[in-house]
Amino acid sequence: MTERPTTSWRHGIAEEAEELAAGTLDPECACMAELFPEALLTATDEVLDTFEGELPGLDEASDEKVLAVVERVVLALTAVNEAQGGAAFETDEREELCDYIDESLTEHGVDVVALTARHGLGRYQLTDKWRKW
Repeated sequence: MTERPTTSWRHGIAEEAEELAAGTLDPECACMAELFPEALLTATDEVLDTFEGELPGLDEASDEKVLAVVERVVLALTAVNEAQGGAAFETDEREELCDYIDESLTEHGVDVVALTARHGLGRYQLTDKWRKW
Protein backbone atom coordinates (compact mmCIF):
# COMPACT_ATOMS: atom_id res chain seq x y z
CA MET A 1 0.00 0.00 0.00
CA THR A 2 1.12 3.51 -0.75
CA GLU A 3 2.63 5.26 2.24
CA ARG A 4 0.52 8.03 3.67
CA PRO A 5 2.05 11.49 3.59
CA THR A 6 1.42 11.74 7.32
CA THR A 7 3.74 8.77 7.87
CA SER A 8 6.65 10.56 6.23
CA TRP A 9 5.75 13.80 8.03
CA ARG A 10 5.82 12.00 11.39
CA HIS A 11 9.12 10.38 10.44
CA GLY A 12 10.56 13.82 9.65
CA ILE A 13 9.43 15.14 13.03
CA ALA A 14 11.06 12.19 14.80
CA GLU A 15 14.33 12.58 12.86
CA GLU A 16 14.44 16.27 13.63
CA ALA A 17 13.82 15.59 17.34
CA GLU A 18 16.69 13.09 17.36
CA GLU A 19 19.01 15.59 15.71
CA LEU A 20 18.02 18.27 18.20
CA ALA A 21 18.61 15.89 21.11
CA ALA A 22 22.01 14.92 19.70
CA GLY A 23 22.95 18.54 19.19
CA THR A 24 23.50 18.06 15.46
CA LEU A 25 20.71 20.45 14.46
CA ASP A 26 20.53 24.12 15.35
CA PRO A 27 17.21 24.71 17.13
CA GLU A 28 16.63 27.73 14.88
CA CYS A 29 16.61 25.36 11.90
CA ALA A 30 14.02 23.01 13.39
CA CYS A 31 10.64 23.39 11.76
CA MET A 32 8.98 20.00 11.34
CA ALA A 33 6.95 20.00 14.56
CA GLU A 34 5.74 23.51 13.78
CA LEU A 35 4.85 22.63 10.18
CA PHE A 36 3.05 19.45 11.22
CA PRO A 37 1.31 19.91 14.57
CA GLU A 38 -0.35 16.83 16.03
CA ALA A 39 -3.82 18.26 15.38
CA LEU A 40 -3.06 18.49 11.66
CA LEU A 41 -1.60 14.99 11.52
CA THR A 42 -4.51 13.46 13.42
CA ALA A 43 -7.16 15.24 11.36
CA THR A 44 -5.41 14.32 8.10
CA ASP A 45 -5.15 10.67 9.18
CA GLU A 46 -8.86 10.62 10.00
CA VAL A 47 -9.66 11.85 6.49
CA LEU A 48 -7.31 9.30 4.94
CA ASP A 49 -8.85 6.51 7.07
CA THR A 50 -12.25 7.33 5.59
CA PHE A 51 -10.82 7.54 2.07
CA GLU A 52 -9.07 4.18 2.42
CA GLY A 53 -12.31 2.65 3.63
CA GLU A 54 -13.99 3.70 0.40
CA LEU A 55 -11.33 2.26 -1.91
CA PRO A 56 -12.30 -1.44 -2.02
CA GLY A 57 -14.56 -2.13 -4.99
CA LEU A 58 -13.74 1.03 -6.90
CA ASP A 59 -12.10 -1.03 -9.65
CA GLU A 60 -15.59 -1.95 -10.82
CA ALA A 61 -17.29 1.32 -9.90
CA SER A 62 -18.66 3.93 -12.26
CA ASP A 63 -16.70 7.08 -12.97
CA GLU A 64 -19.27 9.00 -10.97
CA LYS A 65 -18.72 6.85 -7.88
CA VAL A 66 -14.91 7.12 -8.14
CA LEU A 67 -15.10 10.87 -8.64
CA ALA A 68 -17.47 11.16 -5.67
CA VAL A 69 -14.87 9.42 -3.48
CA VAL A 70 -12.19 11.80 -4.77
CA GLU A 71 -14.46 14.79 -4.15
CA ARG A 72 -15.16 13.70 -0.57
CA VAL A 73 -11.50 13.22 0.32
CA VAL A 74 -10.48 16.51 -1.29
CA LEU A 75 -13.25 18.49 0.44
CA ALA A 76 -12.40 16.84 3.77
CA LEU A 77 -8.72 17.73 3.32
CA THR A 78 -9.79 21.27 2.47
CA ALA A 79 -11.68 21.42 5.77
CA VAL A 80 -8.57 20.18 7.61
CA ASN A 81 -6.44 22.80 5.88
CA GLU A 82 -8.91 25.58 6.71
CA ALA A 83 -9.16 24.44 10.34
CA GLN A 84 -5.39 24.87 10.56
CA GLY A 85 -5.49 28.44 9.32
CA GLY A 86 -5.73 27.81 5.58
CA ALA A 87 -2.04 27.24 4.96
CA ALA A 88 -1.34 23.84 6.51
CA PHE A 89 -0.67 22.15 3.19
CA GLU A 90 2.15 23.85 1.34
CA THR A 91 3.22 22.95 -2.21
CA ASP A 92 5.14 19.80 -1.26
CA GLU A 93 2.36 18.56 0.99
CA ARG A 94 -0.29 19.23 -1.65
CA GLU A 95 1.70 17.22 -4.18
CA GLU A 96 2.19 14.38 -1.69
CA LEU A 97 -1.54 14.25 -0.91
CA CYS A 98 -2.52 14.32 -4.59
CA ASP A 99 0.02 11.59 -5.39
CA TYR A 100 -1.31 9.55 -2.48
CA ILE A 101 -4.89 9.81 -3.78
CA ASP A 102 -3.80 8.88 -7.32
CA GLU A 103 -1.59 5.98 -6.21
CA SER A 104 -4.22 4.64 -3.80
CA LEU A 105 -6.85 4.62 -6.52
CA THR A 106 -4.42 2.93 -8.90
CA GLU A 107 -3.57 0.27 -6.32
CA HIS A 108 -7.28 -0.49 -6.06
CA GLY A 109 -7.68 -1.02 -9.78
CA VAL A 110 -8.79 2.42 -10.93
CA ASP A 111 -7.19 3.48 -14.21
CA VAL A 112 -6.67 7.12 -13.29
CA VAL A 113 -5.26 8.02 -16.71
CA ALA A 114 -8.35 6.65 -18.47
CA LEU A 115 -10.71 8.13 -15.88
CA THR A 116 -9.31 11.63 -16.20
CA ALA A 117 -9.12 11.37 -19.99
CA ARG A 118 -12.82 10.44 -20.17
CA HIS A 119 -13.55 13.68 -18.35
CA GLY A 120 -11.27 15.90 -20.41
CA LEU A 121 -8.63 16.18 -17.70
CA GLY A 122 -4.94 15.54 -17.55
CA ARG A 123 -3.89 12.80 -15.14
CA TYR A 124 -2.69 15.24 -12.53
CA GLN A 125 -5.89 17.30 -12.63
CA LEU A 126 -7.95 14.68 -10.80
CA THR A 127 -8.34 16.74 -7.63
CA ASP A 128 -8.29 20.23 -9.14
CA LYS A 129 -12.06 20.72 -9.39
CA TRP A 130 -12.49 20.57 -5.60
CA ARG A 131 -9.06 21.43 -4.25
CA LYS A 132 -8.56 24.72 -2.44
CA TRP A 133 -5.31 23.75 -0.71
